[in-house]
Amino acid sequence: MSESVVTDRGMVVAPHAAAALAGAEILGAGGTAIDAMIAAAATIAVVYPHMNHLGGDGFWLIAEPGRPPRAIRACGPAGANATVARYHQAGFGAIPTRGPLAALTVPGAVGGWALAHEFAGSIGGGLPLTELLGAAIGHAKAGTRVSRSQSRLTAEKFDELAGQPGFAEVFLVDGQAPRPGAVLRQERLADTLDHLAHEGLGRFYRGDVGAALADDLRRIGSPVTRADIEAFRASMVTPLSVRLKVGTVFNQPPPTQGLASLIILGLYDRLGVDHPESFDHIHGLVEATKRAFIVRDRIIRDPATMAEAPETFLTPQWLDRAADRIDRRRAASWPHRGEPGDTVWMGAVDASGVAVSYIQSIYHEFGSGVVSPRTGVLMQNRGASFALEPPAANLLAPGRLPFHTLNPALARLDDGRTVVYGTMGGDGQPQTQAAIFSRAILHGSGNGGDGDPWAAIDAPRWLLGRTWGSSTTALRLENRFDPDLVRALERAGHEVEVQAEGWSDTMGHAGMIIRRADGRLTGAHDPRADGGGAVG
Repeated sequence: MSESVVTDRGMVVAPHAAAALAGAEILGAGGTAIDAMIAAAATIAVVYPHMNHLGGDGFWLIAEPGRPPRAIRACGPAGANATVARYHQAGFGAIPTRGPLAALTVPGAVGGWALAHEFAGSIGGGLPLTELLGAAIGHAKAGTRVSRSQSRLTAEKFDELAGQPGFAEVFLVDGQAPRPGAVLRQERLADTLDHLAHEGLGRFYRGDVGAALADDLRRIGSPVTRADIEAFRASMVTPLSVRLKVGTVFNQPPPTQGLASLIILGLYDRLGVDHPESFDHIHGLVEATKRAFIVRDRIIRDPATMAEAPETFLTPQWLDRAADRIDRRRAASWPHRGEPGDTVWMGAVDASGVAVSYIQSIYHEFGSGVVSPRTGVLMQNRGASFALEPPAANLLAPGRLPFHTLNPALARLDDGRTVVYGTMGGDGQPQTQAAIFSRAILHGSGNGGDGDPWAAIDAPRWLLGRTWGSSTTALRLENRFDPDLVRALERAGHEVEVQAEGWSDTMGHAGMIIRRADGRLTGAHDPRADGGGAVG
């Protein structure tokens, strides 16, 4: 894709073309955007396994015309045997990022598919699961060609992953990282998906699949028990929102960092920046990011243990005060501990106007690296975000939800447009969301002022702080920024590092769909990924 896709029919955007096509085919068959997203979610788990899988978590934002948006929280808690004492006894001062003890939370994504499918049925969708999972089953059985990013990340993380239970049998070729274009089959995963398609998604937790997964995890020493898996159900929650001059933006509540994404836009909206791609634009968003991350790191944790209400930081009064403290010419000092992340964001809008913003993840590349041999499920390592020493806010405890970087976004604008957008990239998610939303919507770049998703996504991006295994806390810029702008940022006190690449994976894989009031859709996905947009 080298430009935005425009249509008056439905559309799906995803970081892999096969997932976008799977969703678009469901739209063409009469499914809703929710149905399409289930198909895309199942397919992306098969064809992009380094970024997400059935053993991960998922978060939904769903908007029906004329009704308040709804959110689905599909993230699993720490297992019953995931205690601080257990990790200390095993000699760990921090939770490992790979292996059985990293696979310590219940997979939530499939539970989210189940709840979304039920909701789709209530609004005239809910196509049979055999149709929704058909593409994913086909890809798992026949095999998929390894993407450039999967090949590269397998090679880069080979020493961490090759010895993990079940990994080599599924994701290596003759004991080595596969080359781009090599065909990998996931037969056990195909069997699991086929079983779920015929018996129901709930069987992932309370049936043969759940029992087999639990037994495999028990055998290798994971803290997750069969009772943990059987007890899990996704839940409908109320999204957070912030009011901007152009409309209202929605995002996921804790335990995600959706609050940070909304704070950034709320602060930037108050700075009154008139010129996109200027010093004021980039500096303003970076400084807003610093203040949002300070709040995020102080308060976000399992909602049951939070001491402060996130809505407090989205009120006009709080945002006004915080924006007034931003120095328009100088950078605030910035040491910050960032979080890596491997994730997929996808969006779907159908012809009736139902819109879905969805994110699915296993946290680090290939998650824990642990593959259940009987189910083919690759387990996430989201529990690595827990701490083992008090007084940490995100202290490990059985049944507790870990902190999530995942946060799909959705906006309803006063002119009647609906926007779904998001990205992968750990700490980069709120920053990339702010970049593409400010370019396409707040500054209305391209497309006659309606905003051009492709132009906003393709434009050079930045990243503040550590992510993707890097130790730097600097402000990293892709090398396509104007040199005069780079020098202005340096003079303002930003520690700048210009990247060698013009389009860097470090900056995440973003996507966006804009639906106008007249029903016309414009959408795009990131040239930094392997995806695109498909029309239903």
